[in-house]
Amino acid sequence: MIVLASASPRRAELFHSLGVPFTVFAPQVDEARIAAVCTGGPAVLAERLAAAKAQAAADRFPDAVAVGADTIVALGGEVFGKPRSEQDARRMLRALSGRTHSVYTGVAVRGPPGAVSDCVRADVTFLPLTDAQIGAYIATGEPFDKAGGYGVQGPAREFIRSIAGDYFCIVGLPMAKTAELLRAQGAL
Repeated sequence: MIVLASASPRRAELFHSLGVPFTVFAPQVDEARIAAVCTGGPAVLAERLAAAKAQAAADRFPDAVAVGADTIVALGGEVFGKPRSEQDARRMLRALSGRTHSVYTGVAVRGPPGAVSDCVRADVTFLPLTDAQIGAYIATGEPFDKAGGYGVQGPAREFIRSIAGDYFCIVGLPMAKTAELLRAQGAL
């Protein structure tokens, strides 16, 4: 059995494309505590958060192969999580406007043979955004469950000038890396 340790419908949709049966489990992980003690930068943080989610699923389903993932947006040394309010979403989108930021998605797979993990990075360049564009996007409600306050696969795609790297990293589950780690565990 494979367990996807994520409440994200986007991750479940992507994982489904692997063509293997799986169960979804939404782990309770104290992301703020992990972030507070992580000193290795956004790539290390994304990988540690993914590993914590995979571990939580493995604890609940000890005979399963557990897959955890976590996505982080970073710009100029600042990590952007999910916006906590409309003002927070507006602050994030203004900061990203007209600039290039990095998206890191950590993936961890834990199964009976052990654990493997890695992190994938993509760089996203936004067009300059007007306050009206930002306000209209926030009104859709989409920013509030996404790192950095936007979803590349939704209406925010019109904000993106360019992407360098793995598109699926930005969506939240780098498929090639996920498949590679699952194969390393004998699950694919």
